[in-house]
Amino acid sequence: MRRLLLTLPLLCMPLIAAGQTVSADQSTNPWIQQQTTLKTGQPAPGSLLIQSQNSTTAGAQNDSSLSLNPLGGGTVNSSTLQYGVTPNVTTQATINQKSWATQPRIVGTEVGATYNTGRYSLGLSVAQDQVTNPTPLPRVLPGAVTGVNGLTDFDNSTQLNAKGRLALSGNSGVVLGASMGRIHLLPGNLLGLSTLDQKALSFGIDHGPVSGSIIGRSMQPEVNNPGMPNPGLYPDRRWNSIDLGVTWRLPWQGSLSFGAQNVWSSGNATNTPAGPPQPDQSRTPYVQYHQDL
Repeated sequence: MRRLLLTLPLLCMPLIAAGQTVSADQSTNPWIQQQTTLKTGQPAPGSLLIQSQNSTTAGAQNDSSLSLNPLGGGTVNSSTLQYGVTPNVTTQATINQKSWATQPRIVGTEVGATYNTGRYSLGLSVAQDQVTNPTPLPRVLPGAVTGVNGLTDFDNSTQLNAKGRLALSGNSGVVLGASMGRIHLLPGNLLGLSTLDQKALSFGIDHGPVSGSIIGRSMQPEVNNPGMPNPGLYPDRRWNSIDLGVTWRLPWQGSLSFGAQNVWSSGNATNTPAGPPQPDQSRTPYVQYHQDL
């Protein structure tokens, strides 16, 4: 499965280029306009819809296990291919690239399906993210680590995501999400670990152009020691955190995002001569503006 997901970027490169072209020509392309006639906003059965977008790392906050520091700078570019199976079922494949200083650092792929009735929707997907070079992620600003979930030695991750939305009215709804998976770290990292088990839960509300969410995450190292009470996890090492974020989509294709990472955090670790090693859990407030051109 891991090799299959890693080959998706190569297979989807033509789609990325096509998606960028489609994004610029949607107003004049009747084929694209025909695909969005369903009330749920999904492509019609048997048809394809390709979309592309870009955002800052602050705008990339979501309920999946991959979480970037919003003050770490950088951009996120993604392209999504959707295929309408039935009027209510859509399959999709996404490839995204997270870059700093014009250099791609993390490439992600995601495949899944969504069931949407208009009143409510439920989606399931499998995703993987991997650094393109086996080096720690860069430190862009003093005190702002670019790492994933406070882990600068991030290597790759694989996770299963679920997301559902219940519409309360024509322009508002409640969103619930969950994710579980594994994070692999680069060899020789300061934590002295190779694999972390991670779970995430999210709750969000959207009303018109305004949306907000609260996301809780938990990480615990995995070990392979049959002599321990629970051979799968370290019983004395665990890190938890809660993030808050609000986004306001502006009428001129801009967005304003503000919130904080690690509003609340806790953790424990086995002490070492240098202290208890743990991921960066410092509280990080942010305010960012993004403009689509």
